[in-house]
Amino acid sequence: MQIRQISVTDLFGIFDHVIPLNMDERITIIHGPNGFGKTAMLKMLNGFFNSRYSVFRTIPFTKFRVDLDNGNSVEISKNSEALEKGKKRENISFDFYQLGLEKVSFPLKATKSSPDLDFPVDILDDIIPELHRIGAKTWRYLPTGETLALSDVIDRFEDILSSKMKLREEPEWLEKLKNDIHVRLIESQRLLNFIPSRSARIYSGSPSMLPTVSAYSEEIAQLIQSKLAEYGTTSQSLDRTFPVRVVQQQASHEVTDEPQLSHQLKELEETRSRLIEVGLLDKDENSDFQIQPEFIDESTKNILSVYVEDVEKKLGVFSEIANKIDLLRRIVNNKFAYSYKEMNFNKEKGFVFKTLYHPSFSNRDTLSPTDLSSGEQHELVLLYELLFKVQPNSLVLIDEPELSLHVGWQAQFLKDLQEITKLADLDVLMATHSPDIIQDRWDLTVEMKGPEK
Repeated sequence: MQIRQISVTDLFGIFDHVIPLNMDERITIIHGPNGFGKTAMLKMLNGFFNSRYSVFRTIPFTKFRVDLDNGNSVEISKNSEALEKGKKRENISFDFYQLGLEKVSFPLKATKSSPDLDFPVDILDDIIPELHRIGAKTWRYLPTGETLALSDVIDRFEDILSSKMKLREEPEWLEKLKNDIHVRLIESQRLLNFIPSRSARIYSGSPSMLPTVSAYSEEIAQLIQSKLAEYGTTSQSLDRTFPVRVVQQQASHEVTDEPQLSHQLKELEETRSRLIEVGLLDKDENSDFQIQPEFIDESTKNILSVYVEDVEKKLGVFSEIANKIDLLRRIVNNKFAYSYKEMNFNKEKGFVFKTLYHPSFSNRDTLSPTDLSSGEQHELVLLYELLFKVQPNSLVLIDEPELSLHVGWQAQFLKDLQEITKLADLDVLMATHSPDIIQDRWDLTVEMKGPEK
């Protein structure tokens, strides 16, 4: 199931927008002047599918609609209800339309009107690292210095809390819809992450933050280590049963012929060399798979046939991550070459950068991820998220991919994105102001216009 179109009525009380998604090429680009609601549209779409419903309270609109490729649709509507003493209450409702069936509705009630929340309030400042508890039911929000009551915290951070705990009962149709369609938003502010653990927090009145490139460097190191552990487990299992399978192979008389064996051994050597090059295997693990044909007799064919199958299974553990690392490394190094930098990977540090300056101009040849420029960090974080943080068949929302990027990098971005969407099996909806991002692909764009005058 995929999203076919999104639309909004009375956005900010002014705009009506309709955005059909490009289902064939899987990339849709929305553009328009500042203030027309490009970011708001992305946030509302992300808010619905990731239970970040507070966005519907903060953004003014009347209706927001999502049409699916199976003919079903969801409409989020908001209207004001007059209360006594001149006060107003905004009512938000989710309406689900299925072909041939009656509409079903789910009213979105404010969480602060529910006194019995299904979690202990004393863990709020652990879940929200920039929140510091100062009373029984009061917190200080460190970035702004505000003092917030429990109801204020629930309303403001519902997007964070909803992924950690149950704030309300949702109908089965809504849960199924969110399980079937995966949406991820890559926001324009993507260079800093809050550290979630209490032990890492600085209790000095400032929130503890970690550069995203550092967080992702640690993450890819852990991912490589987990694949190495899986490789070790697979190897042990196959090695333990190797003699038995050799005998079974010999008894079955199904032995691969010599030309095919030679070809398979050559391919294994190339695969292993590639894995070493991208940092997934150590150099000292390299082996020479080149065996001269005259040394392959009938007795060795049987052993080599089983051996080749085993090594293919062992190295196959790295297949997906190797393809992603290889593409990330190629794109990054193609762009970072302009500033004389090169990127590699290893299991201890994750990202490894070195300068390519002549030694006489630099007193070191290695760099940490935080030594990269703002533009380089933006590029690396965006590419990493697309390749490693999004599950296949998701819709990725990208807000302002051009931020801090050189014009030449912007011109290459769409071609890089097409490679990534194919490898990672993604659809993309992005908002941009940059004609350099679009290049000559205006057929992928949807212009957001103002009301006719």
